[in-house]
Amino acid sequence: MQLEPIDVLIVEDEAPLAELHAELLRNHPQLRYAGTATSLADARQLLQHLRPGLVLLDNYLPDGKGISLMNSPWIAEHKCSVIFITAASDMDTCSQAIRNGAFDYILKPVSWKRLDQSLARFVQFNEQQRTWKIVDQRNVDSLYQLQGKNYRTENGNKGIEEQTLSRVQSLFASPHDTVLSVDDVVNQTGLSKTTTRRYLEHCVDNGFLDVEMRYGKPGHPRRMYHRKQELGN
Repeated sequence: MQLEPIDVLIVEDEAPLAELHAELLRNHPQLRYAGTATSLADARQLLQHLRPGLVLLDNYLPDGKGISLMNSPWIAEHKCSVIFITAASDMDTCSQAIRNGAFDYILKPVSWKRLDQSLARFVQFNEQQRTWKIVDQRNVDSLYQLQGKNYRTENGNKGIEEQTLSRVQSLFASPHDTVLSVDDVVNQTGLSKTTTRRYLEHCVDNGFLDVEMRYGKPGHPRRMYHRKQELGN
């Protein structure tokens, strides 16, 4: 028996990031993109109207902090889970999110692979809750392991095409201190933002590139890529 897709609401006021999240959801067979809210007010209305099963929640919004939604009756009463995606790296915010039952807490700038892994865990966690009517200790342990699983970056070439990879890597060949954002690479290669991010993260995973955060306005750091410095340089 095939389970119904889980509706997911994105709460994010940064349009390019919201669209990246939406594209990831559209490509996931067990999740369904339900809509995007760009403020707390929008989020409250869409939560009540859409009743999603999962919210991808930013903290810094134009009219307040997203974490306040975690005490919302629309989340608590409708058994809606939350994956917190934020630049808020202070322990108070992180602790509050955990206490309020966030399924996961992901720091910006977001690793595409990290978010994809989190969504996969959530789907598995949700399916087990739907199908298990009575649990034994092993079932309970399995659920806790899914929610607290350690992440390991998988190095591999799945979805990576050599010619495109070479094209991306060539942008960092000379000068050696070239620093580019996802948008910079998109403009120079003509690739989609989703594809560009996947290839850049692949280069980071394989040690060709390093990544650093550059902060502008609160909650909107940029992920900047540059050639990894070799020892002795």
